[in-house]
Amino acid sequence: MRFSSRVDLSEPNPIAAAETHCRREGMPLGKLNDSNPTRHGLAPALVPGTYTADPRGPRPAREALASFLTELHRGAEGAGTAPAADPNRLYLLSSTSQAYSWLMKLLCDAGDAVLAPKPGYPLIESIARLECVDTIEYQLRFDGSWYIDVAELRALLDGPQGARIRALVLINPNNPTGSYVKAGEREQLVGLCRERGVAIIADEVFYDYALEPFPGNARLAGEAGALTFALDGFSKMLAAPHAKVGWIQVSGPETDVREAMRRLDVIADDYLPMSDIIASRIPDLLEAAKVQTDLVRGRVQGNLRALHRMLESDPLGVVSVLRAEGGWNVLLRVPGVIDENELVLHMIDAHGVSGQPGYFFDMASNGYLAISLLPEPDEFAHNVRVVLDSVAELLG
Repeated sequence: MRFSSRVDLSEPNPIAAAETHCRREGMPLGKLNDSNPTRHGLAPALVPGTYTADPRGPRPAREALASFLTELHRGAEGAGTAPAADPNRLYLLSSTSQAYSWLMKLLCDAGDAVLAPKPGYPLIESIARLECVDTIEYQLRFDGSWYIDVAELRALLDGPQGARIRALVLINPNNPTGSYVKAGEREQLVGLCRERGVAIIADEVFYDYALEPFPGNARLAGEAGALTFALDGFSKMLAAPHAKVGWIQVSGPETDVREAMRRLDVIADDYLPMSDIIASRIPDLLEAAKVQTDLVRGRVQGNLRALHRMLESDPLGVVSVLRAEGGWNVLLRVPGVIDENELVLHMIDAHGVSGQPGYFFDMASNGYLAISLLPEPDEFAHNVRVVLDSVAELLG
């Protein structure tokens, strides 16, 4: 595995080496330059405790998270076979967006590239651009369900751009297609990445919101076959985008993991660890996670059932929904003779409702509209009715 040249791993100076030796031997050291006010009785009562500056995030919070993830992942696997999450391989940070940024610093020099799925949310390209990293698209294909064209990925890795591809981004399940990484795809992709020295960045924030899945789905978190960075966080788990807590779980071949974490520690230390104030609330937020996830899952599954009923009873019968395996957004297929911009602008003008057409997500052709399954049932039914009425009005 090749990492970027951004991270300085030069040998420590003699003083730093001596300090490290003393810490390892359990020898306490006073410091002339100790500028941590929390160790000198100067921190405010509103912010109690001593600042420890652990770059991966406070140890108690990581231990609570590891215990939660172990139980969650083993429950999802069904047979209790998922590996236990190791708090030493977890990094706490503010969001999965920050995680993407850190990982691009870790893996990519300026001008390197990551593989990103299309259709897909445009966030990855935007973050990559800020990191002076290119994105190379790979297409998700649809033949009644979405799938990854592994042969296309192999051709990209073996083609003219292959030498600068440092990571494969897998969204599991993808947004907006709702497609999970299938078991057969996963086996091939892991082998391909291991052979080519390419890391996997697995964004699994929507994983627990199954809609119409196929059997055999599994998280990539804990994958041992290739260097894997699994991303998740409270934004989707708690349905609370203002709860800015995310994490990276590192797994893979031991040599690659050890070297990756040695470098990721430098990045995390430079950006300073998560606030202790926020981290102290993580155990309580984890206690609320199951109830919140169940609440959201019930809402999105109920609205999907209502959507199917409304589409089946629509007299025109020209609007359909593409099979969504997971997540909380789905794609509606509308007649291709209607321009997507024209449809959304008509919805705004005639019904006071806006929307996101397919080209926002780089769909390969015209005639798609993304719709959220999160609204309360009455509002959701109203939104679907606006789409159906607008299509009828434009065709009429």
